[in-house]
Amino acid sequence: MDGGKLMIEKFDGSDYGFWRMQIEDYLYSKDLWQPLEDKSIGMKEAEWKVLDRKAMSVIRLLLSRNVAFHTAKEKTTKGIPKVLTDMYEKPSAANKVHLMRRLFNLKMSESTAVAEHLNEFNLITAQLTSVAIDFDDEVRALILLSSLSESWIEMVTVVSALAGKAKLKFDEVRDLIIKSV
Repeated sequence: MDGGKLMIEKFDGSDYGFWRMQIEDYLYSKDLWQPLEDKSIGMKEAEWKVLDRKAMSVIRLLLSRNVAFHTAKEKTTKGIPKVLTDMYEKPSAANKVHLMRRLFNLKMSESTAVAEHLNEFNLITAQLTSVAIDFDDEVRALILLSSLSESWIEMVTVVSALAGKAKLKFDEVRDLIIKSV
């Protein structure tokens, strides 16, 4: 919130899942959610068309020019998320490889705040989940620990020792990292 105004960044092609969540929440907060679903029984066609156009306008106004271009032919609100999902959440091999590279090349720099690094880690793993790639809890914890900067080596050693032979749990590892800041 900025001075009472809700701020949603224009979607530019990155992090569609987060943007979609924000735009859906915004549409619900403005009572413009219905065009994301089906027309209510008893709603007049003229009312439906106005409501649908209002919701479509809100969505398009929050798209960058390059992204909005791809939705120009859509005539309904429901069509826009479908086009965007097909483009930005499609579980194509190329998209999966791109996200896996981002995750495995993620390395916290010494100047990066832990919260910022955790946010980036969670963002990438959520995007992987959206393309049907999930890691079990221990693997996520291990990937997170391996992504920490060298100054965190003692923490990695402590967490590893605490776990012993038990499986690491992501939430516990994350909480230990946050508490140690």
